[in-house]
Amino acid sequence: MDLDTVQLPISAGKTPIATVLCATCGAPIDGSTGVAMCYDCIKLNVDISDGIQREATTHFCRGCDRWLQPPSQWVSAAPESRELLALCLRKLRGLAKVRIIDASFIWTEPHSKRIKVKITVQQEAFQSTILQQSFEVGYVVAYHQCPDCAKSFTANTWRACVQVRQKVPHKRTFLYLEQLILKHNAHKDTINIREVKDGLDFYYSQRNQATKMVDFLGAVVPITTKKSSELISTDIHTSTKSYKFTYSVELVPICKDDLVCIPIKMARSLGNISPLLLCTRIGNSIHLMDPNTLQVTDVQTSVYWRAPFSSLADVHELVEFIVLDIEPLGPTHGRFILADAQVARASDMVSNTQSYLVRTHLGGILHPGDSVLGYHLSGANFNNPQHEELERTAPGQIPEVILVKKSYPRKKKSKSRNWRLRRMAREESDMLPRKQDQERAERDYEMFLRDVEEDTELRASLALYKNTRKNPPKTQRMEGVEMESVTEERAPPGSGTEQDTEDDDGDDSDLPEIAVDELLDEFEEMHVQD
Repeated sequence: MDLDTVQLPISAGKTPIATVLCATCGAPIDGSTGVAMCYDCIKLNVDISDGIQREATTHFCRGCDRWLQPPSQWVSAAPESRELLALCLRKLRGLAKVRIIDASFIWTEPHSKRIKVKITVQQEAFQSTILQQSFEVGYVVAYHQCPDCAKSFTANTWRACVQVRQKVPHKRTFLYLEQLILKHNAHKDTINIREVKDGLDFYYSQRNQATKMVDFLGAVVPITTKKSSELISTDIHTSTKSYKFTYSVELVPICKDDLVCIPIKMARSLGNISPLLLCTRIGNSIHLMDPNTLQVTDVQTSVYWRAPFSSLADVHELVEFIVLDIEPLGPTHGRFILADAQVARASDMVSNTQSYLVRTHLGGILHPGDSVLGYHLSGANFNNPQHEELERTAPGQIPEVILVKKSYPRKKKSKSRNWRLRRMAREESDMLPRKQDQERAERDYEMFLRDVEEDTELRASLALYKNTRKNPPKTQRMEGVEMESVTEERAPPGSGTEQDTEDDDGDDSDLPEIAVDELLDEFEEMHVQD
């Protein structure tokens, strides 16, 4: 115990001061103070910290990392923070009668479940005598589950649910939305996330948290929302009712690189653009472009749901072409350059010499001999009313081939990426997905990773992390944190994955690479705890 004495200053005077002997040790002391003991004896005989607890217990919830502030409030506090120090001091009885001068933490082992605090207090022992004393207090950290976490582990305790769905054969827009939710931490208030067919279910303990999530979704992607409520219980004496709220959120069934045919009336209202367009990006609106003229337009959410339309073809119907010749025409729009290209189907290079002269927006990245993916519309049959109307009114506006994106040669055993993406920890539905559905989900995720590598605009809106693992696994299921490379057997033709069957000595030098400066530091992997 460290005891210090603070002696009050005594005014110096010319008159001599009367001295008396200390009643304990006999040392001469000032007799005008009225104290019968010297300061050393006072320090030995008076304990100003008497009545203050030396041991206490504090409760900590491991589910949400919060501390109990009596009587029933749970607060967040970092280790050795000012908030935790104030919480520890409030739990001690007897501090009200002394004056706290200083308080600080003493280092302890993190796994010891102990917190030690050094406290310095002052108190007036006798008249004109103030003592200062330092002592240590030990706290035992006891684990206790807070009511919010107890509700999250109990079935049917949610009060609001947000059901996010996208009814398309592939999930590229949904995967992009998942990354936006993780980047902005929009799922922090969820008590559970469940994976179901065509989407995810977010469960909340309060209604306002669910509405906040719906507002976030409406700000980043085009959606339509429906709300329903279910009466749980009612009190006939106070007329108090308890409801469960469900928000059904549906994303537009259009993804990046999809081919769409908008109604002719809508095309005229959007700057008299061609009805046959390519989807270049999905944001808070649908970004479309005419590859023949580089004319772009945005379809707002309200405009789309007033006259909804579906995609004519998606990325699973892409066909590989070989560029025979290309000639830039001059007009540009951002990273797109208008050009005339002569292409031929890669599957017909040996048996057939038929070529197609097309106009494309990829004049800046295509060269003779490159592989490019596109939609082969010559002889195609679409069960779409907008496309049938376009064939009837303006058949000359339908080209034979529409090029979509460049295809990079990849090895069958691709090298591990130096980056990875976070995935949301989720709970699987009661019915496990079929093996075919799992393989399709893995292919969609691998295609999304390739889009991140090839599209700088898409990469700028996501949070990419450094991959520091030495031996990353080759295949992981969809609910994993990341997947480095996926075995793509039985891939459908034109899905952009058929080039993985090349020899292992293929050249990956043309593949786009992500600089280390664009990557964030490592993150802690998330898992669903039982």
